[in-house]
Amino acid sequence: MQKNQKALIIVDVQKAFEHEKWGERNNLDAEKNISRLLTFWREKGWTVIHIQHTSEQPHSLFHPTHEGHQIKDMVKPLDKETVIKKKVNSSFIGTNLEEHLRSNRIETVVITGLTTPHCVSTTTRMSGNLGFNTYLISDATAAFGLTDQNDTYYDPGTIHRLSLATLHGEFATVMTTEQLISDLMEK
Repeated sequence: MQKNQKALIIVDVQKAFEHEKWGERNNLDAEKNISRLLTFWREKGWTVIHIQHTSEQPHSLFHPTHEGHQIKDMVKPLDKETVIKKKVNSSFIGTNLEEHLRSNRIETVVITGLTTPHCVSTTTRMSGNLGFNTYLISDATAAFGLTDQNDTYYDPGTIHRLSLATLHGEFATVMTTEQLISDLMEK
């Protein structure tokens, strides 16, 4: 990882994803790995940015009136940490995320969160397209199983791996929590 300003971006680690409606999920340790990275980042005094999905639809689990809107306790933001609310999959659309990163001279972003094929992927793609040195942490994100237009079900592990494969080398460098921490400790 390059030596410059860096930010840890935690995307949508919210209680809504605990609801049974999502079905089967892979990587049940994602939040533990995000928490581990968050602790490491805080110890270094580096920038942490929390992204919180906020729906305008009253029936949505992500609506502010629902408990699901809340960020999970194990990655709860500190008062001094930035929380950016978004309404769409990309953390860059309709928010000040890009402006915040550029005004703080942040060139490298490390992306974690939920879910791999949706908001994590979309945010990662845009980060890479905007020219940030982007790292996606494979074991600090997770996916749910999905059914396609032909009613074929894909298990969460397959969805997760394929999502990572479409991002690695083109939009981001994909690595594990351990690889990232080891890389940063060597600097």
